[in-house]
Amino acid sequence: MAQDASVNSDAGSLMQVIEERVARTQVKYHRWATTDRSARFGDLFNLVSHPAYLLVAWEHVARNKGARTAGVDGVTVRQIAQRGEVGAFLAGIAASLRDGTYRPAPVRRVMIPKPGGKSRPLGIPTVTDRVVQQSLRMVLEPIFEADFLPVSYGFRPKRRAHDAVAEIHYYAQRGYRWVLDADIEGCFDHIDHVALLQRVRARIKDKKTVALVRAFLKAGVLDELGLQAATGEGTPQGGIISPLLANIALSALDEAIMAPWAAGGDQSTQTGRAKRRYHGLGNWRIVRYADDFVIMTNGSRDDVLALKEQAATVLGGLGLRLSEAKTRVAHLSEGIDFLGFHIQWRKRRGGGKWYCMVFIADKAFASIKQTIRNLTPRRSPRPLADVIIEVNAALRGWTYYFRHAIAGRRFSFLRYFTWRRIVAWQREQHRWNWSKVKRWLRRPDGSWKPIAAEGAVLFDPTKVRIERYWYRGNRIPSPYDPATRAA
Repeated sequence: MAQDASVNSDAGSLMQVIEERVARTQVKYHRWATTDRSARFGDLFNLVSHPAYLLVAWEHVARNKGARTAGVDGVTVRQIAQRGEVGAFLAGIAASLRDGTYRPAPVRRVMIPKPGGKSRPLGIPTVTDRVVQQSLRMVLEPIFEADFLPVSYGFRPKRRAHDAVAEIHYYAQRGYRWVLDADIEGCFDHIDHVALLQRVRARIKDKKTVALVRAFLKAGVLDELGLQAATGEGTPQGGIISPLLANIALSALDEAIMAPWAAGGDQSTQTGRAKRRYHGLGNWRIVRYADDFVIMTNGSRDDVLALKEQAATVLGGLGLRLSEAKTRVAHLSEGIDFLGFHIQWRKRRGGGKWYCMVFIADKAFASIKQTIRNLTPRRSPRPLADVIIEVNAALRGWTYYFRHAIAGRRFSFLRYFTWRRIVAWQREQHRWNWSKVKRWLRRPDGSWKPIAAEGAVLFDPTKVRIERYWYRGNRIPSPYDPATRAA
């Protein structure tokens, strides 16, 4: 036993050393990219195929919740690990990359249901392709992170949806209340490959690395009927490299809208922005999370309409377009829904002051109620403890995501709604009347006990602490910057 513990400890220490080595290399490339914004990097392909990068990439893939799913070859991470073939598996990938025989397999496409009866495609690459994509992402991300603007939050390290919402709140309080609430139609499916590769080549001169990116873009898909289709545009949703590639493409939009905020621009300083307001001109910002974005201005509706045209032009150059159904021009007094939150400029109850307030969007609230309904059907024969565990997981994740909104009433109603659903299910299952329910859940002093079974206690949403999420601005740490990553 002691010998096994020693072996595991040695393996863990070795893995930590390898991860630190990779991290130091990433920091170095990020520093070079930050120092010289026009530098183009070569000899990166050797990093993609380096054993250390592939091993760290394997660890990432193995920890991912999608590790249990297989691509078109039917192989899962667990199967490779159980056979003790991880070393040989990674050595084979490295060899095929170095000798030029590696070819990405088509992704297995499945359709994921969306609210409203629609569905979206999800691409599931093979384990081999996932490891190579992760290694490629680890090489490219530190370089392009140096270029991405702080107004972009989706699928970036150390950044989250709450940061995007906090920025909207911060600038709404400072007068930016006319907004373009926008959504890009089929973003991941329609990004133009030529435009994307052009932006990749602006930073990467290693032809093998660019060719590998192109190979993933052109890998094709295999649908549920076994029919293979070529991919002439877009990045398959589900690929590890896809979010990074989407951010590389969409950073063109960030740069275009935020150009006046760049050094020397007429909105780059507080004084410059004040002068524009003095002369009746508006200032603006974009806040983007993946393919959802908001453009805010302290000007007028006409300014928003002009910015909408500019955004449409930039997106057109990327092969994309705004979704007419989901894009609208609005004043924040009407409210907008963004990332599950409802953001509105409104008068505070009981007082005359106006504030930007962040609530839970109706659609998000309806979604969690439907989830609870699906987990508690009236005629379900499942054990109560199993259902409580699943309901708790759904409630805990949802409430912790929305705990930074004005959420007290909705958390309270959700507690009531969940309690009623489970009680109604138990009454149906056991043919109980209310007297038996009271006997089950009432204490001798008349108070109600929480619903519990076999040690599983129903989660209470009202116990989650609601607190404001503060705008972090440029203080968000980067894992590739030693000065901030310890923050």
